[in-house]
Amino acid sequence: MSMFCYQCEMSAPDGCGSNGATIGVCGKNENLARLQDIMIFGLKGLSAYREHLNELDEKATKNVDDVISETLYFTLTNVNFNFDDHISQLMKVGSAGVEVMDKLSNAHTNKFGIPSPVKVTQNKVEGKAILVSGHNLEMLEKLLIATQDKGINVYTHSEMLPAHAYPELKKYEHLKGNVGKAWFDQAQLMKRFNGTFVVNTNCIVPPKSNADYVDRVFTYKIVGIEGGNQIIDDNFDELIEKTLQCEDTNIDDNLSLVTGHHYKTILTLAPQILEAIQDGKISQFFVVAGCDAPGKAGNYYRELTENLPDDCVIITSSCGKFRFNDIDFGNVPGTEIPRYLDLGQCNDSNGAVEIAKAVSSALNTPINDLPISIVLSWMEQKAVIILLALFSLGVKNIYLGPKPPQFVNEDIFNFLAQTFNLHLTGDAKEDLEKLLIKKIA
Repeated sequence: MSMFCYQCEMSAPDGCGSNGATIGVCGKNENLARLQDIMIFGLKGLSAYREHLNELDEKATKNVDDVISETLYFTLTNVNFNFDDHISQLMKVGSAGVEVMDKLSNAHTNKFGIPSPVKVTQNKVEGKAILVSGHNLEMLEKLLIATQDKGINVYTHSEMLPAHAYPELKKYEHLKGNVGKAWFDQAQLMKRFNGTFVVNTNCIVPPKSNADYVDRVFTYKIVGIEGGNQIIDDNFDELIEKTLQCEDTNIDDNLSLVTGHHYKTILTLAPQILEAIQDGKISQFFVVAGCDAPGKAGNYYRELTENLPDDCVIITSSCGKFRFNDIDFGNVPGTEIPRYLDLGQCNDSNGAVEIAKAVSSALNTPINDLPISIVLSWMEQKAVIILLALFSLGVKNIYLGPKPPQFVNEDIFNFLAQTFNLHLTGDAKEDLEKLLIKKIA
């Protein structure tokens, strides 16, 4: 089906486009319908970050709220039929994404301090334990306060990994380590983890009907599942009681991960990085970031990163990094600069832009001419707002995968390819040959 819309009374039976029409009764064509879909998907991602920001600074969201409202109004029936206006509105949504991520990053560092690199134990669990998944750092802090001196250890999962790098969070001795990888391993993980499991934002996997761990799952705010336990008004009493009733968990896989390379920390290394670039010790930066999904397709990002030359630096964020963050990439030869830099959660993706802006200014070189390649993975709508944010900044030459978005048709993709030089990922080694500035000998 090339288009589908059934949002108004004028819609054709079963929806405009259901019988192959490319023009709706209102006059909206396939391209405009899909562009409006992208707006809605972008707003969903924008709303996720807006909610986190609103928890930390209620006064900071006014402009973002206005863009959300205006864009929703834009998608009403009989409002706008101009292609260029649709693109402009998408760029406005992207700009709001830049704003919300910048403000959220500042709100996090203002409240929890600036992260510093830290090695975190992976899959090492003992005693009574709570596993926290999601993105909400403020909720984690409240939980750490509530569980202090209760004989309970707290562990992170997936996008909560960067919490270990924030000074005001890692000061809690019972914040112990990370367990598991990306969000979709929850069911398998709970077979090994005997404690309770808290999901404080999106990325929950609904348990199957025969799952035996549902009574140990607690959800926070908008997150919910059938049979789960909802945490109300930050009252963790039931969670604590249930955790103490659970069997001890004992896991020791003797692994570790590194996180904590927030852009404000990386910028303190700017003189060393610039010197390494000028001396030819760093030839290229690869931003390999985004959200992950189940399946072998995501192995593309591991194959790409593990085949990078030693003079290339990897900048990452989001849960897609769990495809390759177990690899020890070491330092750039002849320097003390790590080859692997984990900016943090998906909402910390703005850090890559901040680093690029700093390098651009220091080298007096436009961002799109810098030795930086961007390879993104996408799964859901938060990735859409990140991509729109990059487009709104004029960033080009992005590779996107592992699968093409179905809501983009040929006309829209061709526009993005022509305007932003957007590519779809293919074979990792073949793409790497195209991306490398200094070819592998």
